[in-house]
Amino acid sequence: MRRFLKAVAVLILALILLATAAFFILGPERLWSQFGPSDLGDVDFATLVRRDTPNDALACLPEFCAAKADLSSPVIARPFGDVFLAVQDAVVHEPGLEQVAADAAQGTLRFVQRSRLMGFPDTINVKVVPAADGGSAVLIYSRSQLGKEDMGVNLARVKRWVDLIVTAARKN
Repeated sequence: MRRFLKAVAVLILALILLATAAFFILGPERLWSQFGPSDLGDVDFATLVRRDTPNDALACLPEFCAAKADLSSPVIARPFGDVFLAVQDAVVHEPGLEQVAADAAQGTLRFVQRSRLMGFPDTINVKVVPAADGGSAVLIYSRSQLGKEDMGVNLARVKRWVDLIVTAARKN
């Protein structure tokens, strides 16, 4: 009986090692693409409906979003075009980030950012909108493609991006 259990344990370990090797040889992008596209597409901030699961985060102001935000959007006392460029400058050095769409006229940007080890894709939508005081508000929505929990990754990202964008806008 002991010999049988030992053989089963060795077999299980071999399967785990084989699966791990396959994951890194094939690459996480190919694996995760089996669950759908990494880019989850555009969002309309005005009609955005948040997920029921805790794997998204939103920075917005009530005048731009009906959905409950996790934090207020920054309002930057700079013209719309300057803030749009500041957003791009601010996040360019984020690890694992790919810009997948940009529309300067609409003030929209969309990114996919992958986690370092496992390559989990998250889609981040950013919209720069003119604010009432003549400045510009930056709306950010970050959500995971996979899973029901993100261990706070999307909220941490949105907070970090808000800080990066405000800092970049001050420099320009």
